[in-house]
Amino acid sequence: MSCSPRSPWGRMLFCLTSLFQFVLASGGDRVHTEAQAGPLYRVEGSPLSISCSVTGLPPLPDDRNNFEFRVKKPSKPNFALHVISTEASDFAYAVYGQRVRSGEIIVEHVDQNTVLFKILRLEKTDEGEYECTVINTRSTYYGTYSAMTMVKVIDNSLSVSSPAPASLTQTEGDSVDFTCEVSSNTVQHTHLSFAWFLRANTEAAGRPLISMDKDFRLIPGQGFEERYKAGLIRLDKIGEVTYKLQISHLEQSDQGALYCEAQEWIQDPDRTWYSIAKKAAGETILTVKPKEVLADSESLAVTVSVPQSNLQEGQRLMVSCGIDTQNLKEKFFSLAWLRGGVELARFGPTGVLTVGPDYSSREREGELRAARIGERDYSLILQPVRTSDQGAYVCRAWPEERSSTGDFTQGAHQDSTPHAVAILATESGLQVEMTKDMSVNEGNKLELSCRVSGVTGQLSVTWQRQSGSSASFTTLISLNRDGVVVKAEDSLDVSVKALRPAPDLFSLELEEATQADAGVYQCVVSEWKTNNKASSQVATSTVSVISLESFVRVSLIGRNNIAAEGQEVELICRVRMLSLPRTLTWSIRRDSSTLDTILTLYSSGAISWFGDQQQRYQLKIEKKNPQQNEMWYHLIIKSASISEAGKYQCGVSVVLEQAPRKLRPSNELAVSVERPKSDLILNLAPSIRANINADIELKCSGSSSLLMLSRYAVTWLLEKPADNKIIVRSDQDAFVTFGPEVEPSQRQRLSVTQTEGPNFILTIRNARSSDMGVYMCEVVQWQLDPSQQWHQSPPVSKSTQLTIIEPASDLHLNTTTPVLNVKEGDDVELTCNLTSVVDSPSFFYKVIWLYFERNMSGKIPLVELDHTGLLSYPTHEEVLYLQERLRLERSTQSSFNLGIRTVHEEDSGMYVCRVEQYQLDRDGQWQQKASAETSPVLLQVNVTENHLLIANTDTEFNISTAQSLTMPCNISAQSSPRSEFQITWFWQKDNGTKQRPLFTAYRNSTLQYWSGKRDEQLRFGHPLPNQFILTMLTPSPADSGMYFCEVEEWVPSLSRDWRKVGVERSGYLTASVYTDGGEGSVSEPLCNSPSWIGAFFGVTLLLLLVILLLVLRICRGNNLGKKKEATLWTENHQLNPKD
Repeated sequence: MSCSPRSPWGRMLFCLTSLFQFVLASGGDRVHTEAQAGPLYRVEGSPLSISCSVTGLPPLPDDRNNFEFRVKKPSKPNFALHVISTEASDFAYAVYGQRVRSGEIIVEHVDQNTVLFKILRLEKTDEGEYECTVINTRSTYYGTYSAMTMVKVIDNSLSVSSPAPASLTQTEGDSVDFTCEVSSNTVQHTHLSFAWFLRANTEAAGRPLISMDKDFRLIPGQGFEERYKAGLIRLDKIGEVTYKLQISHLEQSDQGALYCEAQEWIQDPDRTWYSIAKKAAGETILTVKPKEVLADSESLAVTVSVPQSNLQEGQRLMVSCGIDTQNLKEKFFSLAWLRGGVELARFGPTGVLTVGPDYSSREREGELRAARIGERDYSLILQPVRTSDQGAYVCRAWPEERSSTGDFTQGAHQDSTPHAVAILATESGLQVEMTKDMSVNEGNKLELSCRVSGVTGQLSVTWQRQSGSSASFTTLISLNRDGVVVKAEDSLDVSVKALRPAPDLFSLELEEATQADAGVYQCVVSEWKTNNKASSQVATSTVSVISLESFVRVSLIGRNNIAAEGQEVELICRVRMLSLPRTLTWSIRRDSSTLDTILTLYSSGAISWFGDQQQRYQLKIEKKNPQQNEMWYHLIIKSASISEAGKYQCGVSVVLEQAPRKLRPSNELAVSVERPKSDLILNLAPSIRANINADIELKCSGSSSLLMLSRYAVTWLLEKPADNKIIVRSDQDAFVTFGPEVEPSQRQRLSVTQTEGPNFILTIRNARSSDMGVYMCEVVQWQLDPSQQWHQSPPVSKSTQLTIIEPASDLHLNTTTPVLNVKEGDDVELTCNLTSVVDSPSFFYKVIWLYFERNMSGKIPLVELDHTGLLSYPTHEEVLYLQERLRLERSTQSSFNLGIRTVHEEDSGMYVCRVEQYQLDRDGQWQQKASAETSPVLLQVNVTENHLLIANTDTEFNISTAQSLTMPCNISAQSSPRSEFQITWFWQKDNGTKQRPLFTAYRNSTLQYWSGKRDEQLRFGHPLPNQFILTMLTPSPADSGMYFCEVEEWVPSLSRDWRKVGVERSGYLTASVYTDGGEGSVSEPLCNSPSWIGAFFGVTLLLLLVILLLVLRICRGNNLGKKKEATLWTENHQLNPKD
């Protein structure tokens, strides 16, 4: 049941009326409303759907329930906007009315109890918490009638592109490759699915050729399954963002429009995957030409082609051979190049290349290269050519038959028609030089220079590169002799430039170097004479590209990142050594969950805020160090609250090779916002004595200024040396549980109650000797914050010593020295003697030496000699340093002396000897007969005494803001020549105000500035060993007040490194800082008058009393003569009204 009033009086009347109706209502099924779980991350512009259903609510006469949808925007979380209703057409507010009327926002009934809320196209402002409410068909409320779903709207960062040409022509049976680049910059965890589509000229939509779903499974398209199984269609992912499609043995049906498409998927809280974005790249028109049909299956056609028949010495000669026959793929061939009947090179039937003896050296030097470039095509290249290479070139092919043993039988050869090539001789003194090795940062410009000399004709240059994964050089760009730039045929990179800044200098420039640009670069310079290439020279240089991750630094620092509620917090994201345009993202991680994006700052300067983050944060950009390209991005939290607490992180991404690339994010920086601390104080008697078998009450009283908004959880523990034993616990809801070590038979003797005060009482009935010990009352205060959430404060505890008085026995102990003064480093012996003891061999004694200090709540056992003769040292961290130097001696039957070697200052305290008398009973069990303790022996270990003396003279003077304020602190006397000092200066406005620290000089020379002061305002001086001076350089009138210094003196200690001897304060220095100008006064607002406030609360209480009496009277009249039923008043139920 919820109350949604428009005013405080309307809220009270509405809630009281609803309570009254509910009391009168008859029973029924409990209503339960459920909506789709959130948060739901959706991309701007995509559709949104939220399901909502109800159970336990009978439908209307039209056989269905009605629903309403509202939304709370992050900027106004307490204000709900009406969106749409199945009952009223005018339900929507104006901001949603047009979209509802146009059908962009709809709600559909799935069945009588379920609806589907849809937004066909999300806007950035649609982010918020959506509330689905079912309209009640009863006269009463019983159950939940609404459910919430959080929706977050994020940017569409999916990118899909393909470098393939707009059109491509291939021959039937050839192979073809296509690549597509897909990436996403979404902060949330998403998956990508990818597919290639083929659309025939007669089809309106493409059909899938092959795809990879979001679970990384490859799925061939319908009709392509057999070719996929045969390996003729492949899809491979190469690198981070590139997908490669390979089609072998092209068919006529493969022609059409080929394009790639990607989708981005996110997993909702209900574990289902949802597509949030979809994009496709441009199409490539693929044309497949039919292959030539020969006359018969045995015919073999051999062709030769030479692109350039007349060459200059040093130029490049290419001789291409082609073979064709029916069923080419099923046959084997050998192919050779011949010139003048001399074989240059040959490919065998298995594809092995052999070179003729006259050309083997040129093949080793790289001047001869041969390759098979297709199913039927072969290529031979000579570069540079020589005059001896001229002549008639012939391509010769032999069919090869393969036997069952794998041997080949060669058939009759078939030659192509000869092709004549002429080579002209030329002379040149051309020389080329390049820098051998160089490195460049990724993203920076790469510049290579090639210097020439000995030039007599026109020059052209070709720039080539050999990457690490390739053994051959590939051409990047050329500059011909006419100054025209010619790029490689398959190059789409517009950032590559070939320049000639001087007649003897060529240069290559790449605008943004990437990792793929690393390798060996080759500058091929050719000299031309009368339109013929006379000669060519080559120079190389090795280029290494340093990755962005190795030199770009992204770090996060903070100012006041540990703040109280309402304070300002500033976070600084420092980005260094990055010259590229960047996109910066601020994110926060709360409670170890996933990162939530706060904002994204794009390289264009546009800022995209997520949700209502703009209301809580500010962004500032600062350019710091131009030499290191350092930029500071400030994220400022103007008024911190608990919702801003978490781990912050900034991330940077750049665009390289037209694809986004995320760099390593910054470190996470925790921002904590502290709530007000609890002021709970406990009072418990330090010791309680009671007779055995009596009932005992341990009363723990508390006091706090937040009693009206608090609950308490109390735990009673029994202190043990190793670990405290839990006796009983009552949580904040008064649910009582016993500790695991409390036996069921003992639980009925224990009870815990809480009374007003608050008072926490532990009752122990029929007390036993085993109940003795130190009991701890531990209380946790739960406070209700303004958001109606309970949070716990740190526990507060108090202890008491419970002593059970047993019948008197004849066991007595005596000690002779109640106070023992010794020097640090001496040996000490503490005596414990038995007197008035019954002399019987049946009595055995257990002795325990105990230690405690005045501020201790209980005694700590040091050493124990069991009545069976077992000696042990109980483990307790507080006295481990002492137990190592203890010695227990029993020189006589009735003495138990404790020796301490080399006493330390920390050994000072009270020592008690406890003796317990045991005797075997008839069953052979040990029974304790008596126990006694000596009076405490006070051991005082004397150390250096305090003789610290500080100058204690009060002074007063006036200064102007132009003067400096000097505050001396002089030490007149010290306790030891080895002393070291810690000096703190304090300031207070006057005698009645709080003293605030200004500055501290620690004894390790560390300086600490307090109260917002900085080193530009304060100067610290130490001219002499006993003189300290603090100077305020630019005082203001606000600095007027009383100043003094506090000195702590520390000396070396035997057990500790240093010990504080004393603390002394100086006299007051009263300073009045003045400036020109008058002072104004502000009168107290009339509304703050106590009489007005009292009158307001008096009238409010009177009205509440009248309304309550009217409701009670109505309830008595309507319930007259009826049997009393269960009510919903707060005595029995806790109401949680929604705002």
